[in-house]
Amino acid sequence: MSRNLAVSAARIAADIDALAAITDPGRPWTRRAFSDLFLQGRAYLETQFRAAGLETHIDTAGNLIGRRAGRNAKAGTIMLGSHSDTVPDGGRFDGVAGVVVALEVARGLKEAGIELEHNLEVADFLAEEVSIFGVSCVGSRGMAGIRPDEWLGREAEGMTLAEGIEKVGGKPALQIARDDIRAFLELHIEQGPVLEGEKLDIGVVTAIAGITRVEIIVEGRADHAGTTPMDRRADALAAAAHVVLAVETLAGELAATPGHFAATTGEFEMWPNAANVVPSKVRMLLDIRSEHRDDLGEFLTGLESCLEGIARDNGVAIAAPRLVSDNPAMPMDPLVMETLDAACETTGAAHRRMASGAGHDAAFMARIARAGMIFIPCLSGRSHAPEEWAENADIALGAEVLLEAVKRLDTKLMEQ
Repeated sequence: MSRNLAVSAARIAADIDALAAITDPGRPWTRRAFSDLFLQGRAYLETQFRAAGLETHIDTAGNLIGRRAGRNAKAGTIMLGSHSDTVPDGGRFDGVAGVVVALEVARGLKEAGIELEHNLEVADFLAEEVSIFGVSCVGSRGMAGIRPDEWLGREAEGMTLAEGIEKVGGKPALQIARDDIRAFLELHIEQGPVLEGEKLDIGVVTAIAGITRVEIIVEGRADHAGTTPMDRRADALAAAAHVVLAVETLAGELAATPGHFAATTGEFEMWPNAANVVPSKVRMLLDIRSEHRDDLGEFLTGLESCLEGIARDNGVAIAAPRLVSDNPAMPMDPLVMETLDAACETTGAAHRRMASGAGHDAAFMARIARAGMIFIPCLSGRSHAPEEWAENADIALGAEVLLEAVKRLDTKLMEQ
C-alpha cells in the first residue's frame, strides 16, 4: 500500500545504516553500553539531534536527551525514545529503530512548522540491555529515580557502574526523578511473530509483562550407572525432566487464555555430571512472563502441586520453588493507548492491541508519566540475533503513527 508520509523513510534508513556501521566488525551488530563504540554511536546521534533543531545534553542518569521547547512553559514534556546499545551479535533494529523514529518525529514536526504546547524530548536511554555490569535499563531507572544505589559499586572491565555512568557524561551521585514528563512514547520491533503472521502494521502495547524468576532444586541420590537397577534409582535428572514438561504444560494452558503468559526453563545444571553416575542433584531457573498477576499465582500453585507428585513418583526431594526475582507487569496508560489507536486509524495502519513479553524502558517511564508503546513487525519474529530485520517501510509507518499521536496528545493533555 502506497502512503504519503510526513516523515522521511530515506532519512530513517540512513540513520539506521549509519549506526549499524558503528559495530565490532567481527560481531555485527555489537555496540554495547559503556564501550567506545557506544560513545561513537552517541556522538552520531547527538549530531543528528542538533541538526533537527534539538538542544542536547546528557542527564544525570547518563541518557542522551534532545529537547525542543514548547509554547507553554508550564505544560510539561512529551518524550519519545528508546536505546542505542545492543546485545552482543544483535541489535541492528532493537532499540535503534525507536531512537531513530523519535528523532524523525522531531524532524517531521519541524519541517511541518508545528509548534507544540509541550516541550518535546527525544531520549537515548543508557544501557537498556543487560550491560557488562549485569543490570539493565540503567538510564530509564535513573530517570524514574529508582536505580538502586548499591548498583553503582558493581564492577566490570576495570570500572564500577558509577564510573561507567560518568564515562558517558552522567552524574551518578545525583539521581533525580523527573516530574515534568506528561507522556512517554516508544516504538520497538515486536521481537515476536504475531504482527508478521497476522499481516498487521502496528501493535499497540497494553502492558509490559511482569518477569518472575524462580529456582527449583531436585535432590536425588548418586549411584553407579551400570550396576544400580532402574527401579531402585533416585535419578534427579529423570525427575527434573518431568518438571520441565510440567512447566511447559502449565504454561501452555495459561497461554491459551486471555493475556500474555510464558514460562521457560532457561538455566539447567546437574551434578555430578558424569556419564557413569546417576545424577544426584539438578538446579533449574524458570523465567516466567505474565501480563496478569492472577495467572502467575495460578501457575505457581499448579507447579507446586505437580512437584509434589513428581517427587513422590520418582523417589526424590524437590523443595518448594524459591523466588529469585519478581517484577510485576506494568500496564500502559489508557489515554495513550486510545490515542495510539486513533493515530493508527488516521494513518491507515492496520493494528491490534497486544502485550509485550519483553522488558523495555517504557516500563520504568510508566512510573513517572503516562506511557505507551507501539510494535512494528520484524522478520520471522527474530531478535537479539544477527538475522534481526525490520522493513524500512514498516519503521517509517510507525514513525508516522507516533507523529500523529504526539500531535493528538499535545491537545489532549492540555485538556486534562
